[in-house]
Amino acid sequence: MNLSTAVQPITVLLIDDHPVVRDGFRRLLESTADIRVVAEADDGETGYILYREFKPDVVVLDLNMPGSGGLETIRRIRAHDPVAHILVFSMHGNETMVQRVLEMGATGYLTKQSGLKQMAHAVRQVKLGKTYIDPEHISDMVVDRQLFHAALDPINALSKREFQLFKLMAEGNSILEIAENLSISPKTVGVHHASIMRKLKLQNTAQLVRLAILCDIIQL
Repeated sequence: MNLSTAVQPITVLLIDDHPVVRDGFRRLLESTADIRVVAEADDGETGYILYREFKPDVVVLDLNMPGSGGLETIRRIRAHDPVAHILVFSMHGNETMVQRVLEMGATGYLTKQSGLKQMAHAVRQVKLGKTYIDPEHISDMVVDRQLFHAALDPINALSKREFQLFKLMAEGNSILEIAENLSISPKTVGVHHASIMRKLKLQNTAQLVRLAILCDIIQL
């Protein structure tokens, strides 16, 4: 075979803070002939660094990780590479979270309830630039609402930056902690905070946390 015409495998970066989960992902993906895992990370910061180093075809990541978390990792990778192909593999099938992940720049979303059987197919679809949504556990209504009825969900009134702050506040971070995490001034955090409370018609932090839990954005 002419090596110059050989089909190159799809390269994958795995980002998940559970070694056993990453091991399962790697074994499954590398059991196929056309996919190769080139790097692994257990947090978003390391994942971002490895993305810049290895430039994989597809990133497979979990949303709930220590540190900056999955959403911020998606934002950073997409800011560095606007055409990055990112597949989220999460326990959340909530429509609000799926929509927000797609808005942040992910191109695929699988729930962990689907098991590993869908992943290789999803990786191939995402590599082709297609948006892949888990067909078994996420209703077609997700895509319909994303395109036509986003305004029905109050969370969608928030900008991408406001959503970041909303999640960080709901997780219990202080204004100073949020400012440091996002590299912005405390005054800017305060301005966003006021805007978030106004848009969502919230009176206090307890209401904000309750809304985040109801929308499955944070867990107790």
